[in-house]
This record gives sequence, C-alpha cells and structure tokens, in this order.
Amino acid sequence: MTTELTAPHPTAPAVAGHRWRWIALAVILTAEVMDLLDVLVTNLAGPAIRADLGGSPTVIQWIGAGYTLAMAVGLVTGGRLGDLYGRRRMFLIGVLGFTAASAACALAGNPGTLIAARVAQGLLGALLLPQGLGLIKEMFPPEQLAAAFGAFGPVMGISAVGGPILAGWLVDADLAGTGWRAIFLINVPLGLLAALGAARFLPASRPGHATRLDLPGVALLSVAVFLLVHPLVQGRELGWPLWSFAMLAGAVVVLAVFARYEQRRQRAGRDPLVVPALFRRRAFTGGLVAGLAFFTALAGFSLVFSLYLQLGLGWSPLRAGLAGVPQALGMVAAFVLAGAGLAQRLGRRLIHLGLGVVLAGVAGMLLTLTLAGADVTPWRMTPALLAVGFGMGLVMAPFFDIVLSGVEEAETGSASGTLTAVQQLGGALGVALLGTVFFDGLTDSVSHAVRVTLLAELGLLLVTVAGAFLLPRRAREGVGGGH
Repeated sequence: MTTELTAPHPTAPAVAGHRWRWIALAVILTAEVMDLLDVLVTNLAGPAIRADLGGSPTVIQWIGAGYTLAMAVGLVTGGRLGDLYGRRRMFLIGVLGFTAASAACALAGNPGTLIAARVAQGLLGALLLPQGLGLIKEMFPPEQLAAAFGAFGPVMGISAVGGPILAGWLVDADLAGTGWRAIFLINVPLGLLAALGAARFLPASRPGHATRLDLPGVALLSVAVFLLVHPLVQGRELGWPLWSFAMLAGAVVVLAVFARYEQRRQRAGRDPLVVPALFRRRAFTGGLVAGLAFFTALAGFSLVFSLYLQLGLGWSPLRAGLAGVPQALGMVAAFVLAGAGLAQRLGRRLIHLGLGVVLAGVAGMLLTLTLAGADVTPWRMTPALLAVGFGMGLVMAPFFDIVLSGVEEAETGSASGTLTAVQQLGGALGVALLGTVFFDGLTDSVSHAVRVTLLAELGLLLVTVAGAFLLPRRAREGVGGGH
C-alpha cells in the first residue's frame, strides 16, 4: 500500500508523474468491458448460433448459463488466489486465459465445444475480475479512489448501450464469413492489449495476509450449483424425468453438507470459503434473497426479450439490439442520478422506489405486447423499456453498499465475494428458469410464451421487494440491527 499520498507506488512503472495509475486503470477497465460484452452479446446472438451449430433450444440457455455458472463458483476463490500468488500475476493469467477461451468459442464447430469454451471463459473471468478492485485500492491514494471507481460507471454504461448494437451489427454484417463468431473474436485484440498493459503498468505487489484455499468447500458448492441449474435447463426438453427432481433435491442436501462443513472448518481455526456467521445477520440474508431474485429477473428479462424479438417477431439481430437501447439508457440515467447523492439520501427507500418502477415497466411491457401483438414496434416498447432500465439502475446503485454495511469489517471480504457470486448465480438461474418458462410456453404460441414469462418476472420482483425490507435503512447504519 502507498505510505505517502504524494509518492508513487513502490513497484510503479517509470512513467512520468502519476499517469501510470490511470493507464493501469484503463487496462483494468478493458478487462471489465470484455466480461460485460460477453454477457450482453451472447443473449442477442443465441438464435444465430443455434441456427449455425444446430442443437435444441437449450443450447441458447447453456451458452449463457455455462458462463455465469462457472463465474459464480469461481468468484468465491478468485480473490483469494490474488492474495496467495499476487494480483498482477493472477490478472495476467486470467486475461490471457480468457482471451484464449474467447478464440476457442469463435472456432467451435459444435454446441458442446462452444459450451465448454464458455465455461472456461467463466472460470478465467472469475480469476481475472476480482484482481481489478484490489489493484485499484493498492494503486490509488484515498482521495483519488472515488474518481477511480467512478470511472466504472461511464464505461459500463457505454458498453451496455453499445454492446448489443455492436453484436447485432457483427452478426448481420457477417464480416469475412465470420457471422456470430466475430462477437468472440473481438475479445482477442482487446485481451492481448490488456495483457500487454498489465505487464507494463500494473504493480507487482503481494499482500501479506494470504489465506489457504478451501478446496473441499469449492467442490461442494460447485456440485450443489450444478445440481440446481442442470435440471432447470434440461428437464423441460426431456419431459421432466424423475432424475431432474432428484437432482434438485440433491442440490438442497449438498448445500446442507456444505454449510455443515464450513462451520466445522471455522471451528477448527481454518478459513472457510463463506463465513457461517454471515447467515445469522438479517441484512446479509435479506440481501442474498433479494439479490438472487433480482438478478434472476434481470438476466431472464434480457434473454427472453431478445428471443421474443428474433424468434417471435423475426427481427434481425441488429434491429433487436437497437430495440434494447432504451433499457440501457434508462439504467445509465439512473446510475447518474443515484451517484449525484440520491443513494445516500434515500438509502433502502431508493431500492424500493426502483423496484416499483421496474414493476411498472414490466407490467407496461406486458400490456403493450398484449395490445399490439405482432404489430409491436420499437417505439411502442420504448416507455416500458425505459422504466425497466431506470428502475433496475436505481436498485443496483445502492444495493451492494447497503448489504455490506450490515456485516462486520472482518467479514467484508467473504461477504462481498459471496454477494458477487450470488449476482452471477442469479444470471445463470435467470437464463435457466425464465428461459425454460419461455420455451415451455412456445407449445401454445410465442405471444403466450412471452406473457407467461413476464408474469414470472413480476413474481420474482415481488420476492425482491419482500427481501429488501430486511436490509438496513441506510448504508452506514452499522451491524447492530443485522443480527
């Protein structure tokens, strides 16, 4: 850590002044953009991928769920690997591996190979992304941290708006016959650029509080999550056989074994993967319930909206990407508004306000699609999409800060890793659960499928509303009311 605010980092590159810090930040943001684009663009390109490679509708679900599922499991340990072996080293391994996995996605000749490469992307992304936050805290003095973290908002906003448009254009343009493969190939130059920048500008410091990995805990959690998601994706296609329900029951059993093992590990004086005491805190458990429901709804809405426009209305990937711009713009506007001080003033009330706006937006979308049917246009959907995006931004802006304020300082590392993993798990469940509801509804009609899915979306949002009442009223209330 920097000991003097005016002195450069002890391992800082020889770059004039403190400019190296901001170049290093640009390197970290490049990696963040690679991850965000891979989440956004695959939902849009799913129909084109399936049309080229073949396979059942579950291929579209696994392309998204495989990535987020692997990242959900890997994120819990990714940060600790940086503590053990150095953050810059893990960043370099992660970004080079992520780039190689992206190339493997682009070269995939069948659905199985593509899904395997997506899982590899997720695992390597889980190694890569946690290092960025730690490196920023190492590189920047306290008075510059707010500006450094503030750079994430505009970059993520631009990616959210431009990513689907870029993906739609690349698929439609079919550059040099690459088609959908171009959405993965674009990661190759970005990844190589980030790797070169990391080797040159990221500091090579190593924290002195490294802890051993809880590998049995990782294995148990991985098995539990797989037992949960796999039957949700494959069960519908196979007529919900007995084994699908057995796997869901098995997920509950393995989670119970995992919880018992973590308690025993902590009592033995070893570091658990997840600190068991967290689940005795009302703020944290409420955050997990609300977060899981909310991020499931968020990911599911994105997938189903894209599928409806392309499979139901026959729109091109580019037109579908452009149709989703109002939602992204609404989310960016909400982040800007919340960052101007609204989050600090309203606290938990902002989350409930945002959820109310999202509920109104989803209900408005349901009404619009019911009345307009196949004649719906992007302009007719714009008000509802703006409301959905704006409300989601209002929820996300204060969410993590409020949840983490309800835990002890010593538990923050485990809590933040678990909460981020739940965000990714919600993404996998959204693709699996709402994707299954949508494809099941196709036996009637596309319009019926999207209406049923939007009703399920409303149900998830109501669960989020209930869970949010368990959160502290403000981010700085402390942990006293969290028990």
